[in-house]
Amino acid sequence: MSTNEITLPLIPFIPFTRPHFNQETIDAVAEVLRSGWVTSGPKLAEFEAALSAYFGGRPVRCFANGTATMKIALQVAGIGPGDEIITTPISWVATSNVILSVGATPVFVDIDPITRNIDLNKVAAAITPKTSAIMPVYLAGLPVDMDQLYALAKQYKLRVIEDAAQAFGSQWKGQKIGSIGDLVSFSFQANKNLSTVEGGCLVLNNPDEAKLAEKLRLQGVTRQGMDGMDVDVLGGKDNLTDVNAVIGLHQLKQLPEFQARRKSLARQYFDVIRTEMKSAGLDSLHLELPVENFTDSNWHMFQVVLPLEQLNADRAQVMTELKDLGIGTGVHYPAITGFTLYQKRGYKTGATPIAERIGRSILTLPLFPGMADEDIARIARSLVGILKKHRKN
Repeated sequence: MSTNEITLPLIPFIPFTRPHFNQETIDAVAEVLRSGWVTSGPKLAEFEAALSAYFGGRPVRCFANGTATMKIALQVAGIGPGDEIITTPISWVATSNVILSVGATPVFVDIDPITRNIDLNKVAAAITPKTSAIMPVYLAGLPVDMDQLYALAKQYKLRVIEDAAQAFGSQWKGQKIGSIGDLVSFSFQANKNLSTVEGGCLVLNNPDEAKLAEKLRLQGVTRQGMDGMDVDVLGGKDNLTDVNAVIGLHQLKQLPEFQARRKSLARQYFDVIRTEMKSAGLDSLHLELPVENFTDSNWHMFQVVLPLEQLNADRAQVMTELKDLGIGTGVHYPAITGFTLYQKRGYKTGATPIAERIGRSILTLPLFPGMADEDIARIARSLVGILKKHRKN
């Protein structure tokens, strides 16, 4: 190497999320592997019992992923061909795919531009004689107005399947999401606040629903005695393993610590972004921050909506420039109605214009407990610098 060459320090890359598994969790996984019982067994039963206690004693059953939890919730509710399910177009596509998978029809209602959740004030207009259920999604962990949701469900005699995939640890008026309501589905995928690597759980209303969910997750099988077996419903293969379950048990212990850290980082985001925007003279730039809710939200993600109409760059360009600065970002989510599968079925993005705008402009910034405070300042400065660079004159 020439003496004239200068070696610049490597800037550590900040992913938009990263799960955290401590040594105690790793040791517990090793113990399960050594035990020889690695599929559904005693650790799954222990995890389900711990989750039931967390949700105030309600029945809980775990599954291989959060998609299975929603599909089985629909089946438990008796939903199938001919039924319409009201939901939001801003979600991971699994939300509506599971509706299609049971033969029902998703009906998309536009979102509230502030919360980015389904606009409950627009739900009544979408209800028809075929409507069987409402499936709200709690984007980034922020719940909808639960009082309004269940008032609608009661008025129109509808089931509610809560897609609370991102809302483990969120609450409504001091009550945990999942401890109240109808059927409540959670995901434990790798990027969630509580992760089992892959997995999910469904909170049910009574033992009969729990028993049906058990059968549906494992080929419809019921066992009696030493050798008795029967199958009376068509089930699948969606059981959670003991390897996943023991990870969940240890994540549950750490959840309060994780939650406190997420809230602290989110508060810093608000402070630093506002300070940086003001310092850069960008007060007139309409960067939309999330709802500043530190009571109900679990701060699963921190999302901004870019002011694309005020920029000479699209979202992909902003993401690329952030990546070049060592910052990972995500898109959660484009409007489902824009996907080819749904376009072919006759859905149009123009029917939900707010969701279309948000889906085109939303950007997920890094947020996970392992982040350092200085990471927030670096991300905010980088984002604001890019916005300033591309601001239209």
